[in-house]
Amino acid sequence: MMKRISLYLIILLSILTACSDNDSFTTSRSHLLTFSTDTVKMDTVFSTVGSSTYSFWVFNDSGDGIRLNSVRLRNGNQTGFRVNVDGSYLDNTMGSMVNNLEVRKGDSIRVFVELTPPENKQQEPQLVQDDLVFLLESGVEQRVRLRAYAWDAISVTNLTVSNDTVIESMRPVIVYGDGIVVDSGAVLTLRNTVLYFHDKAGIRVRGTLNTEHVLMRGDRLDHMFDYLPYDRVSGQWRGLSFEKSSMGNVLTDTEIRNATTAVMIDSAAVDSTVQRLSMTRCIVHNAKGHGVVSHHSHIALHYCQLTNTMGDCLSVYGGIADIDHCTLAQFYPFAANRGAALRFADEGADFRLTCTNSIMTGYDDDVVMAERSDTTHLFQYLFTDCLMRTPAVDGDTVSFKRILWETPKDSIQGKQHFVKIDEGNLDYDFHLDSLSTAQGKGCY
Repeated sequence: MMKRISLYLIILLSILTACSDNDSFTTSRSHLLTFSTDTVKMDTVFSTVGSSTYSFWVFNDSGDGIRLNSVRLRNGNQTGFRVNVDGSYLDNTMGSMVNNLEVRKGDSIRVFVELTPPENKQQEPQLVQDDLVFLLESGVEQRVRLRAYAWDAISVTNLTVSNDTVIESMRPVIVYGDGIVVDSGAVLTLRNTVLYFHDKAGIRVRGTLNTEHVLMRGDRLDHMFDYLPYDRVSGQWRGLSFEKSSMGNVLTDTEIRNATTAVMIDSAAVDSTVQRLSMTRCIVHNAKGHGVVSHHSHIALHYCQLTNTMGDCLSVYGGIADIDHCTLAQFYPFAANRGAALRFADEGADFRLTCTNSIMTGYDDDVVMAERSDTTHLFQYLFTDCLMRTPAVDGDTVSFKRILWETPKDSIQGKQHFVKIDEGNLDYDFHLDSLSTAQGKGCY
């Protein structure tokens, strides 16, 4: 019986001693916290728009518990940073500070940081910085630096353009809601401007859209992973749609990336003398749907790059399409059933396509698809001086002239034509490599 009581006492004393050790705290100035980072570096954010949440860890490996008299933002609420320390929010009404926290020995706490910067009235991104100061009970101050760049932007929500309008801005334009609608009879001109589209926003054109030196992309400026900026992630916004009433659209030196379906052209009466859409030196890249899809329309593409789409890079259903010096490269990485580089079909209407000095290639052995459903309509196509990754059409010298038929057996084929196809980092450069057999063809 005595042995059993003694054993219980030993166990109890061990527990009490362990609790006492864990609950002891030091005021020695040599006992310090350690941090998983000394600087929280945020991506560029738009002024007045909240950032993503960043975090870091605070460790106590000092051998004894440490009390914190306070954790505070050195500049208070002046810079727009918001901080939560181990579940305690630094209340701006209380000096952007939290008091009386504890970090037991061998323990850790997590800190979350966000930023909504004020406008800075500058054209270029401006540095926003503050320090998160940890005041230990010993009187020692430790800090973690907070750094970001804030960029003033123009905000547009559910904009309807009813009169001829020009948007030209050195500041970025962020588009919210459903985006921009161009009414019938109105002309919207975008010039020397970058438009950042939020979520499902896009541009719906019932009138006319003209662009010159314009970039359209999603509005996420941060990273999905350390190696992967959101700017390389598809499907971030709705894209452009040209409705039946829209005519005479001209896109020049314009890049459209990371949309769902980038450019959609609804069917309309086809006029061989009037182009519904002309694109010159444009890039359509990384769409989660189609790149450019045209229904019963007259379109022209000159020196354009259409690349990496989950659907087809270019789909033409009926109507007229003129393609000259274009690069259609299908290297979309996320789907084995990705679309074609080029797909064309009559879709129950007359069809005419001419394609010159262009490149059509990709991962698959056949990236050019022709579909004819109605033999009563014109179905005419002509490929001249092109590189085509599709089974050779022998004996047809009327529709195919001076074609380089690319096959998987070629020493240089597919992605080897281009300067960079980095699937791991989703980083691409579709300029031709010096060894490519497609010199003189494509958009570059």
